[in-house]
Amino acid sequence: MKFRGGYDIFLSGRPDGITEIPPEPPMLYIPLRSGRFEFSELCVNEGEPVRGGDVLAKDPENFSVPLLAPRAGVVRLKKAHRHIVLEDISKTDFAYSEQGGRTHIADRIGEAGIKRYKLLELGAWQFFSDACTGSLPDPMGTPQAVIVSTVSLEPFVSRGDVQFRERLLDFSRGLEHLQSLLEYQPMYLVMPDINSEFAEEVRRHIRGWAWAKLIEIPMKYPFDNPAILAGNLGLRAGGDSIWFVRTDGVLAVDCALTLSKPCLDRIISIGGPAVESPVHIKVMTGYPVEAIRSRCTSDVSYRIINGGVFTGETVDSETLGLDSECTGITVLAEHTEREFLGFMHPGPDRSSYAGCFLSSLRAKFSEAFSTAMRGEPRPCVSCNFCEEVCPAGIMPYLLHKYLYGGLIEQVEQAGVDLCVECGLCSFVCPSKLDLRREFIEAKALIAKEKEEIRREQLEKERHRLAEEARRKAAKEAEY
Repeated sequence: MKFRGGYDIFLSGRPDGITEIPPEPPMLYIPLRSGRFEFSELCVNEGEPVRGGDVLAKDPENFSVPLLAPRAGVVRLKKAHRHIVLEDISKTDFAYSEQGGRTHIADRIGEAGIKRYKLLELGAWQFFSDACTGSLPDPMGTPQAVIVSTVSLEPFVSRGDVQFRERLLDFSRGLEHLQSLLEYQPMYLVMPDINSEFAEEVRRHIRGWAWAKLIEIPMKYPFDNPAILAGNLGLRAGGDSIWFVRTDGVLAVDCALTLSKPCLDRIISIGGPAVESPVHIKVMTGYPVEAIRSRCTSDVSYRIINGGVFTGETVDSETLGLDSECTGITVLAEHTEREFLGFMHPGPDRSSYAGCFLSSLRAKFSEAFSTAMRGEPRPCVSCNFCEEVCPAGIMPYLLHKYLYGGLIEQVEQAGVDLCVECGLCSFVCPSKLDLRREFIEAKALIAKEKEEIRREQLEKERHRLAEEARRKAAKEAEY
């Protein structure tokens, strides 16, 4: 596989391979919204007791994917806005039962269909995404292929090797279950080194599986991006979906299909320069954000980000707990005062893609990232750095100039839809332009305009058919 662009990023505050299990909190604050899901269909009432694994709400726009209770407790719907609060929480054993007796329809949807329903009901399906669109794939659809990535290259998200530490058997069993959902579609296992000891162990477990292929990728961000992987594997959007799942998703599949249990806990990272001791922790959905704040450095202001430093979103004051898709928490120092000559970023402790600062004389070092790293925006200088690092092969600086001139049609023709939103162009830009945000907004605007055109065409067609029906009725009335 040949990759273009990418960048080897060194930032301080990355968590090590240790996983902590913090004490159980007295209360859980479960958000009704996450990155892809809007759990608008409530399935519980105020004051109702629930068990761990019970369905709290569903997303009707995404195949009714459920929001499961991570612990037993008492439901409080009015205690926090857009959250389900669980009080008096405790661990309980979960017992799965076939809802509606689906075993009797195995002849119609097959055993694989039964398993897919089970993955959906037990919350494992939410770990899947379409490699090209990022959306939740149809659980009953037929994919082109499945991409399983054991690599997470964005700074401050949970590492794949930490996810399956001492769980290689579970991981391999999850791969077998995943294969049982397919017919003859290939499965690609993405690893950083296919000759490593870990890869050899995986190879021993999957020996004889002709449908599984080990794929090695360079350890450069964002070569683990699903769309980049799909493109380099020769898979194309527009036809059947391409399933993408990471290590935690394979383990969730194993938990659902081997033990008939939902995966109620997940390993996330807490990292960033403003964290006193970066670490991985095993927590549940709804784990209080306030408990994470206690791990932050107390002598500086900081910003909490849900996700990695490049693609994550700022956690606002209304968000009280971790959502069901959280993979990591990034904490950056929040600068409240202007830096002297901050726009130049001088000094031996600050790196630059251009290599024009004093730090270029040093060997590779980990830089302390902060919210002030962007400096002040200035006009584009056409340095071409953004094109050099872009993994999608587009020209971000050209798209920026088109957007600046309001030339939205040229932006679409120049391939803004190919942008994978990795944020590298913004990171290396010496003019400190937020190119990633510009392209996200441009794609949303183009999609909105296309939807308006589609609706207008449907309305015209409806009027045309109505007019034809009226004329036909009038003609028949004459006779």
